[in-house]
Amino acid sequence: MIHEKKPLTIVLARPRGFCAGVERAIQIVERAIERYGAPVYVRHEIVHNRFVVETLERKGAIFVEELDAVPSDRPVVFSAHGVPKTVPAEAARRKLLHIDATCPLVSKVHRETERHFEAGRTVILIGHDGHPEVIGTMGQLPPGSVLLVEDVEQAATIEVPDPQNLAYATQTTLSVDDTVDIVGVLRRRFPTIHGPKTEDICYATTNRQAAVKAIAPQCDALVVIGSPNSSNSMRLVEVAANNGCANARLVQRAAEMDWDWLGDANRLGIAAGASAPELLVEELIAACRLHYAVSIEETRTSEESVVFKLPRQLVA
Repeated sequence: MIHEKKPLTIVLARPRGFCAGVERAIQIVERAIERYGAPVYVRHEIVHNRFVVETLERKGAIFVEELDAVPSDRPVVFSAHGVPKTVPAEAARRKLLHIDATCPLVSKVHRETERHFEAGRTVILIGHDGHPEVIGTMGQLPPGSVLLVEDVEQAATIEVPDPQNLAYATQTTLSVDDTVDIVGVLRRRFPTIHGPKTEDICYATTNRQAAVKAIAPQCDALVVIGSPNSSNSMRLVEVAANNGCANARLVQRAAEMDWDWLGDANRLGIAAGASAPELLVEELIAACRLHYAVSIEETRTSEESVVFKLPRQLVA
């Protein structure tokens, strides 16, 4: 007796997956391997996605955490998350050929914090302690010049040396809603605080969160494809849970999918973090087709056309 497959509607969030900064960072590693030969060293994961990292490893990239693991005769690429100023300084001291793949939107935050410091302001950085982007941003200025705030509670209690000379900046991959709340607390406590004209949260993070908000109420369950160390992917799970789909979780690859967890769901939302390739979305859809009679819907909330230029040393 042949059992008919249970119907499942997959609701795809769009935009999803790679952003311009991630595409640029991956291209930088690939171009560096083409130009200088393998191996090319990369300090920290170029982006937070194991599939991407392993694909680049097969092409000739070697990922390390510190520069002392890089031989003096090989090039090194700095990850998209940005690095403290001490890192390029050490690379220059060792005469290493180094290529900066920092996302231009992260570099913009670096420049903002430097301008505030030059104007005599203490900078409050809204972000997650220990995240490479936060380490890189705080490392643009002397120790103690940047104070980290992770949540509303810290914003309500943080002590500052001079309340009249303050500025704030944000990690680019935060929850838009959480950040608005934190900024609101800081502005109430410190009415003269300086901030960016627009929030530093990047367009791709904002757009992906808006797409998840749009599909979450329509779904019985929602999967975000991404890595556990990917801040923007983890925020998408939170956004789904806070906007109508409590049954939301992160999955790295289709092989990780827990079909029992899906249970009696009729509508499955699928989103992907900014460092997750579309190939992994297609892989999950194909896996769903093995278990269900799948139909596809797609909800598009915005268009993206941003492209970032490659470093001159790779296009000359």
